[in-house]
Amino acid sequence: MDNLHNALPALLGNAKDRLVETMPSLRSWTTLALSSLGTAQQVLGRTSPLARQSGFDLSNSATCTDPQLSCHNTSAIANLCCFNSPGGALLQTQFWDTAPVTGPVDSWTIHGLWPDNCDGTYDASCDDTRAYTNITAILQSFGATDLLSYMQTYWVSNSGTSESFWEHEWGKHGTCVSTLDPDCYTNYQPTEEVPQFFNRTVELFKTSPTYDWLSAAGIVPSSSATYTTAQIQAALSSEHGGHNAYLGCSSGALTEVWYFFNVAGSVQTGTFEPSDVIGASSTCPSTGIKYLPKDNGASPTGTATTTRTSTAARTSAQTSTVAPAPTSTGPAFSGNGYLNVMTGGSQIGCIIGAGTWYTTGSCAGFTASPASPSDDDAFTLSSRKGDCGVVSGVLTCGGSITTPSTFSSTDSGTLTYAGNSTFYADGVPSGSKQGTVYTDSSHGTSLTIQWQAR
Repeated sequence: MDNLHNALPALLGNAKDRLVETMPSLRSWTTLALSSLGTAQQVLGRTSPLARQSGFDLSNSATCTDPQLSCHNTSAIANLCCFNSPGGALLQTQFWDTAPVTGPVDSWTIHGLWPDNCDGTYDASCDDTRAYTNITAILQSFGATDLLSYMQTYWVSNSGTSESFWEHEWGKHGTCVSTLDPDCYTNYQPTEEVPQFFNRTVELFKTSPTYDWLSAAGIVPSSSATYTTAQIQAALSSEHGGHNAYLGCSSGALTEVWYFFNVAGSVQTGTFEPSDVIGASSTCPSTGIKYLPKDNGASPTGTATTTRTSTAARTSAQTSTVAPAPTSTGPAFSGNGYLNVMTGGSQIGCIIGAGTWYTTGSCAGFTASPASPSDDDAFTLSSRKGDCGVVSGVLTCGGSITTPSTFSSTDSGTLTYAGNSTFYADGVPSGSKQGTVYTDSSHGTSLTIQWQAR
């Protein structure tokens, strides 16, 4: 084609040459034809298979020349199609579930890919218009059947459907990846960023085989053996570029690992470089960590009926998942759990990581720790944000708390502070609004906070 095009001026003269120069290229005609076909079928409720194949044709995404590593810039970057911002710290998060068992017995499972900010904070649910509720159908429409099959085995959770879990992860985290914004694509096909997000997450998971890395260091699931944080971190950091991972424990048993990355370029096509943990403190003890075996002795079928809506150390702001109802309450605040808010005789939302009240998202995990060896009823609370305390009459959790407040509970598992089990707010928050929780009765809405053990 190039030879023919170059020969045209000599064969046809200058007039013909000008004609050729103004004609669309063969590629343009093809693109126009496929675009028209795709548009017509979308109007009819269908999508062209030819068009949808572009979901894995990364030529549609932004071309990034000499991209800068995220979280390493010294000035503002304008082109957020080639630079992940503000979510420049990408976390590939994994689960080890034993009760109930999820995933193969010799593999961890995927939690997600999270674009945290470079200071350890994070945004969530960034684009409600793209909070898709048909992830399975989207992947199938792009022909991503192998990807879907892998996810049905390795991207499962423990309390709902796989589909709802994937919808949660995409809506809460995927929509906050700047390089996946539709404006970053040429000839954008609706939802084409979705298979790219899930595919990239799976690729990262495959390059971080936690079970294999631990096993190679002699750290294997056991009902009796225990390990130290130092042993686990040494095994993982030696494979993760010398960088530690976040370790999450529940009742002293290892259940979560988060690997941190920075990215040079886009999430779709960029280079992921291991980085240090930011904004998170391990919830595991320094010694005596259990790594329990998955107890069913066989791999699940891959048709998981579970979904994860909250974790022990993750503050959540997902706007399409109702906070879990209490399933296990009692007088003892100990270990890991959730703080459910009760008002008007019903549970309405929960407390999230900063100590605020949230009603339309999934709940944050909290850790209750004994405050005094001589007082079994006294305890402190902490979230991923940091320790919790009452400051100027406001419940607050975060790095600003240098001395955590001491709490107690009623026999029914209701949080008590300074002898009072009633807290207050300026009304019931709704949507993405977070409500401040006060100890002062001058605020109009009364509430109690109920412990739900995890």
